[in-house]
Amino acid sequence: MTELRVYLPIHDLQPQLAAWLSSPTRARGYPPFEGQNSLIIEVAPALAIHHIADLALKEAPDMEPGILFTERQFGLLELHSDNQAELDAAGKAILKGIGARQSDQLMPKVLYHDIIEDLSDQHAIILNRSRDGSILVPGVSLLIFEMAPALFACVAANEAERAAPEATINDVQMMGASGRIFMSGTTEDMQKARDAIINTLEKVKGRKA
Repeated sequence: MTELRVYLPIHDLQPQLAAWLSSPTRARGYPPFEGQNSLIIEVAPALAIHHIADLALKEAPDMEPGILFTERQFGLLELHSDNQAELDAAGKAILKGIGARQSDQLMPKVLYHDIIEDLSDQHAIILNRSRDGSILVPGVSLLIFEMAPALFACVAANEAERAAPEATINDVQMMGASGRIFMSGTTEDMQKARDAIINTLEKVKGRKA
C-alpha cells in the first residue's frame, strides 16, 4: 500500500528556486531551468518512490527527473519539463498506478513563521555556515518559515519569490520532518513573501494528518 503524502505541481519556476534545485547536493539529477514546470511527489514507504518514477517516466519519457531520493521514512521525486501536458500525463499515470487522487495528499500545516529585522552580523555569520542558497548579510530583514510536510517548502519558496522578486532565497529545506524557508531583503518584501506563502498553503486541498 502506497501512501500519497505530497502531490505538488509547481508552475513557472522562478529563477532563484530553479537555481537552488539545480545545485549539486543530495540526489539531484537533471537541473531544471527558470520558466519550466515541475511536479514533486512524496510517498511512504520510501522505496515506493521507485514505482512512482517508473510510472511517470514510462508515460512521459522526455521529462527530466531532478531529484530521486529515499530518506528513512519517505521517498520523493521531482520531475520537470517545458511541456505542462507531459507533467499532467505523468501525474495522472502516477495517481492511477497507486489508486489515489491528488486530494489524498496531506494538507500542509504552518508550524512557525517570523520576520527578524536588522539581522545582526554574528547571526548572519552562523546562518551562512549551514545555508544552501545565497549568502546572508547583516542589516537585512530575515523571513523564517516552517511547515509540514517538508516538500511544501518548494512551492512556498517559488510563490514567495514571485511575490517579492527582489528578495533573496538563502535556504530551502525540503526533506525531513518539516520544511523550512529562509529569505532576506526589506521588511516590506518579507511581508509580501510571508503573505504569499500563507496564501499558497491555504489553497492546497488535502487530508489532515
